[in-house]
Amino acid sequence: MYFPTYRPRRLRKNEALRSLVRETELSVNDLIYPLFIIHGQGVKEEIPSMPGQYQLSIDNLGAEIKEIVALGIPAVLLFGLPETKDEAASGAYDEFGIVQQAIREIKKLAPGLLVVTDVCLCEYMSHGHCGIIKDGEVLNDVTLELLAKTALSHAEAGADIVAPSDMMDGRVAAIRAQLDESGLTDIPIMSYAAKYASGFYGPFREAADSTPTFGDRRSYQMDPPNAMEALREVAMDIEEGADIVMVKPALSYLDVIAAVRSEFDYPLAAYNVSGEYSMIKAAGAKGWIDERKVTMEVLTGIKRAGADIIITYHAKEAAQWLKERNCLCQ
Repeated sequence: MYFPTYRPRRLRKNEALRSLVRETELSVNDLIYPLFIIHGQGVKEEIPSMPGQYQLSIDNLGAEIKEIVALGIPAVLLFGLPETKDEAASGAYDEFGIVQQAIREIKKLAPGLLVVTDVCLCEYMSHGHCGIIKDGEVLNDVTLELLAKTALSHAEAGADIVAPSDMMDGRVAAIRAQLDESGLTDIPIMSYAAKYASGFYGPFREAADSTPTFGDRRSYQMDPPNAMEALREVAMDIEEGADIVMVKPALSYLDVIAAVRSEFDYPLAAYNVSGEYSMIKAAGAKGWIDERKVTMEVLTGIKRAGADIIITYHAKEAAQWLKERNCLCQ
């Protein structure tokens, strides 16, 4: 029987061979872990739709940050739940707001841990939208001032990176100008450049208490069928001063991640969002999938598509599994 000279199975014979020729390598250094910070004392409340994820009060950050640092995760992404909301999102840019307090606390606990902050207004608006409302419409240009104020307040509190997620046109330029005018020229912007109006955000909206009280976000977040538009959005944000660009969500938009990677030589993040996390957790709990295997396959797939950075709620588990794998290989 004739066989070709090249037999692919030769290099799949055992783990040592597979590891030697592996094309994509997932590392703990690729991961950012999101945290939900809430007012109060002694609060560690599990989010029902996101098993293993919690709303944490600032006094409970110590143990969490210690674990994150021990696992070697290089960065966290902060979301805040304010005590009160209004139509000007005043809690978002309050010097003593929940995120600003959390930044200062984390920087005291672990100065070397990178703190990334989500710059958006939805959690702080009484109506749950990402901008100022007039006659039922989200106003773009007047919202930019509030976003810039929010980013500045985060940077002044000690944030290492600010990450606007609102999808208002021109917000990267507005934030860059505000930071530069305030002497914070070295603060990077990680832009949610291609953020889609996705059905995968449901669990997050429970976690962050950010569900709109009317309508939806399709007038400002991207339409899921569009891919070429994502390239235009990324190009605009880079031109406006973004240092890192992001595609969100990740799993249903691997083609977009790959297209952005091919088109732009810029650091690229992908957000493995709450719905993606919760589906794996639910199926794993039912015994329908091997949770560990599927999680690592998903994260590796996002990396293979071209992401340099993966924001994921699986970060702590993935970091532990990567550590165990590396120990076995040594």
